[in-house]
Amino acid sequence: MAPAARAPDLVLASASPRRRELLEGLGLALVIAAAEIDETPQPGERPTDYVRRVAGAKCDVVAEATAASAPRMAVLAADTTVVVAGDDGPEILGKPADAEELYRVHVGGTKSVLDACEAAGVARVVLASTSGTVAVSESAETLGREDDEAPIGLVGRWPYYRAKLFAERAALARSSARLEVVSVNPSLVLGPGDVNGSSTEDVRLFLEGAIAAVPAGGLSFVDVRDAVEAMRLAMERGRPGERYLVGAINLTVRDFFAKLARISGVRAPWLPLPRSRELARTGAAWVDRLATRAGFRAPVDPVSVEMAQCFWYLDSTKAETELGWTARDPNATLHDTVEDLRRRGVVWPRASAGVA
Repeated sequence: MAPAARAPDLVLASASPRRRELLEGLGLALVIAAAEIDETPQPGERPTDYVRRVAGAKCDVVAEATAASAPRMAVLAADTTVVVAGDDGPEILGKPADAEELYRVHVGGTKSVLDACEAAGVARVVLASTSGTVAVSESAETLGREDDEAPIGLVGRWPYYRAKLFAERAALARSSARLEVVSVNPSLVLGPGDVNGSSTEDVRLFLEGAIAAVPAGGLSFVDVRDAVEAMRLAMERGRPGERYLVGAINLTVRDFFAKLARISGVRAPWLPLPRSRELARTGAAWVDRLATRAGFRAPVDPVSVEMAQCFWYLDSTKAETELGWTARDPNATLHDTVEDLRRRGVVWPRASAGVA
């Protein structure tokens, strides 16, 4: 007879994988109930006051929502923020809310860091950019290379990649005999240790059975450990003012899902999205509106669907020949990614998620 399920110890008012991992490492059984609140800093609010207010608001919202199901259970909430030195004192750096703020964070921030490096006598800087500044196309026949013109017709549609492109341009333009700048441009970064879910979120959604259809595009990915090695090699051997694309493999999204299915045992989605980017985005926007009206979030936003209709293929020959960089077996990367997500307990399979 199977043992009875353990009663939870407290409610965690957060979706943070890291907070959950820390508490479960202490032997606590948790109920996860993320709070949706307005986290906009108030005018003149001090950082310490801000995090206390936001954490308290999260706690109040979740305590009210779980009052009926867990009336006597403690609720734990927390908040983390980044503070930078501003002209008028400490400035709370929140999540970029729009294209203007993304530009300020990426482009202005990059220029400020390079100014500080030059003033401090730093001889060389390696910029962590992204392959998306040059290696994205509407054609599966196109392999992005370092000297390609930026596909501004595509990149310009997506504020994050547009900001990364202009930050990279600004950095490389600053490369000189006094301060050498080299750019490393990894593709989608996978592998273990992504505690914030910044690049493995799509794999997590796949494992949970939350991806219902297959985009028509293609992707490239690279192991995080190999991306770090590329940056180390670029610091030693990279040519100043140059960029280096690094990716382990180019795959259609369908083939990527098939690899994940074989490794994880989770059945891959089979329904194809229409080839048209606009049709796919329109359909995703419709689902997103329905989800919002029903009071929950759609698993994939319309912009991500549109980007997944494109092909993010690249050629890493330059990094291989000039830096001596090599990529490990991409199947090993996927295996380690899946194992890491499952080990840390951030995967919550849905009842409808099939097993291959």
